[in-house]
Amino acid sequence: MGMGVNLLAANIHRVSLNMTGSGIYTPNGSKVYHYDMKTESGKLLLSEVDSHPLSSLAPPTAVNWSAYATTIKPFPVQKSTFRGFISRDGFNFTELFENAGSLTVCQKELCCHLSYRMLQKEENEVYVLGAFTGLRGRRRREYWQVCTMLKCKTTNLTTCGQPVETASTRFEMFSLSGTFGTKYVFPEVLLTEIHLSPGKFEVVKDGRLVNKNGSSGPILTVSLFGRWYTKDSFYSSSGTSNSAITYLLIFILLMIIALQNIVLV
Repeated sequence: MGMGVNLLAANIHRVSLNMTGSGIYTPNGSKVYHYDMKTESGKLLLSEVDSHPLSSLAPPTAVNWSAYATTIKPFPVQKSTFRGFISRDGFNFTELFENAGSLTVCQKELCCHLSYRMLQKEENEVYVLGAFTGLRGRRRREYWQVCTMLKCKTTNLTTCGQPVETASTRFEMFSLSGTFGTKYVFPEVLLTEIHLSPGKFEVVKDGRLVNKNGSSGPILTVSLFGRWYTKDSFYSSSGTSNSAITYLLIFILLMIIALQNIVLV
């Protein structure tokens, strides 16, 4: 899945810096991975992978990531939509109040649609549907579109988007989709204690991320991450970003001032 390549995610293990795991992944799913927030011990991961994974795979089914989301009538938008943050990025959230239902939440050009049915809603757990579109990261250079259903850290809605590792609520059904403007969309389903769920979900060719084979394990997040590369901030008609030009001009100005001071001395 994803870009159809092998991925080695190697990391040092430093919990205090949120460096908590590593993994070896293939287009067919995870081969082996390690996640540990409780100790400072690392772990060596070994796995055998195909050096040419695409040659051994059936041609991937073409996915139109916005087909479903742009053709349906939007689900009811809750009046209680609120703003929250995930890693400094401002999301629009709406709470999943009922055990089952269909919701829509939007931000700018992106609308995220969710249909779901819980086996049993735990009273001490709160889930929200969130939408984010825009530049993200410390330097705000990468353009992302994100649809996510996630568990909040506590029942206080101000904690939605904060890191959480455990969950008890299971879903009998979920279907997540969005009006993505890019074809580069990557699905993710995380279960309690940060476990992946290979074989437990699938992407339908009309762009929906759905569960399969019955009820899920306890869910932390169900997400679709879209990367709109041509909207990254360093793209422009000249090929150079405005911020890069600004930094260059400041550097030149400082150099001129420094040279003037040297001449005066």
